[in-house]
Amino acid sequence: MTLGYALSAGAVPWEEKQFNPMPDKDDVILPMPCEGSMAFRKVFIPLAGPLDDYPIKIGEDSAEYGYVEQTRPAFIAGSFAGDKPEKSRYYLLAKYEMSQLQYRALMDESCPTPGTKLRLPQVSVSWIEAMQASDKYNLWLRKNAADKLLKEDGAQGFLRLPTEVEWEFAARGGIAVSAAEFRDSAYPMPEGLNAYEWFGGAQSSNGQLQLSGLLKPNPLGLHDMLGNADEMMFEPFRLNKLDRQHGQAGGFVVRGGNYITAADQLRTSLRQEDPYYNAEGQSKSKYTGLRLAMVSQTLTSRERVKTIETSWKKLGTGSQEPDQVKGEGAVQALNSLASGVEDKALKEKLQALEGQLRAANQLQEENRDQAIRASLNLGAFLCTKMLDDGQYLDFMQKNYALNCEGSEKDATCDMRKAKLEEQQSRVHKLGLYYASSLVESASLYGQTLLEKQVPVMDEIMGRNKQLQALKPYLKTHWANQKTFLQKQKIDADAWLSSCKSVKQ
Repeated sequence: MTLGYALSAGAVPWEEKQFNPMPDKDDVILPMPCEGSMAFRKVFIPLAGPLDDYPIKIGEDSAEYGYVEQTRPAFIAGSFAGDKPEKSRYYLLAKYEMSQLQYRALMDESCPTPGTKLRLPQVSVSWIEAMQASDKYNLWLRKNAADKLLKEDGAQGFLRLPTEVEWEFAARGGIAVSAAEFRDSAYPMPEGLNAYEWFGGAQSSNGQLQLSGLLKPNPLGLHDMLGNADEMMFEPFRLNKLDRQHGQAGGFVVRGGNYITAADQLRTSLRQEDPYYNAEGQSKSKYTGLRLAMVSQTLTSRERVKTIETSWKKLGTGSQEPDQVKGEGAVQALNSLASGVEDKALKEKLQALEGQLRAANQLQEENRDQAIRASLNLGAFLCTKMLDDGQYLDFMQKNYALNCEGSEKDATCDMRKAKLEEQQSRVHKLGLYYASSLVESASLYGQTLLEKQVPVMDEIMGRNKQLQALKPYLKTHWANQKTFLQKQKIDADAWLSSCKSVKQ
């Protein structure tokens, strides 16, 4: 049986510029037929448990496009385990839109000759053809480069079109951007839209499809996520209701905008429906291309299934929580009550009520964990303020002593004293605010719940360039928090001293 591509014998090896024109040290490179390659980026999610997923909001509130793009809650998790010790998981997303060269290497009977024009994104393909291309790539990798495939729990990963949540999470910048930046209409573009994306107009694409990888990437290192070519999603299109998607599934989803999309319409929430078929057959568009994701199956082994089953049984029951937040086993009480009831209808009602209670508890726990991460982030930030303001106070005190405490006083001493007292008051108030944050976190959450979120927050900070500088302050803040939890004693001076001693 032929797979629709030639063996690589006699093929011209691709230069790096043909598949990765803007290389980065963290790129993941997979081989392709015809001596080719495809570049991917890891998209990290800062949770590692078998049923952990990360809450996000996707879409954008709009009176005009609400039925298509209304903001709604979503959750995301990674397919593959991160570095040991496991603090995160990730999936792969292609760094660039699939090029004509890559598509032809998968689909043509003979190997294409690499050339600059073939770096253009492959457009005018149907959703069915996109699925066929990913299928042929998967089969080729398993036959010719199985050792290059990522594995999860021993199971080989596979390539497919991304889901909407996978695509939008990555397009917005994932955990490499702040929460506020993630919710903005587009990821941060310090040098302006023209430097990052191709859009409609003479000042940008001028109505022409452009070569992949000419402009700057988004914060995750992904190129052309907005503009240039629309990108197909894995799942069918659904309209939005106010907080969920509508029940009817239609054509396929297209995301990201293209080279004729107006600059003011280019946004990460932009989505539209395209038909699988038209009057001529399979629907194709000169504006639409594709980008592949690598993921894994979920139920990878019997051992993984057992782990998931154990975790699922604990969801929303309080069994994973410290005693002070268990709520005295309401879920367990309902379960026991239902098991002792013989009336089938009543038994079903009690079991349904137990499921509703577990779901409500789970949502409450997820919201609480988000609040804990926010409190840890605030604590780390306050520690930086205590360092800055505390060191400035030390500087002012030394200056005052040098100029105003000797036999010859400087003429500016009264002014210096006033400013010194003002800074002393500022540091004192900051210390009280910091102490209050430690007390409130301790009383609201306790050590067990706080401790579970510290590595999650550490992972988020480590993946976010803007937050990386906060990592040592998070460590110091957590040490201060634990000291208070153990001693229940407010020691603002000691906490100020610890923050001032952080090594940056």
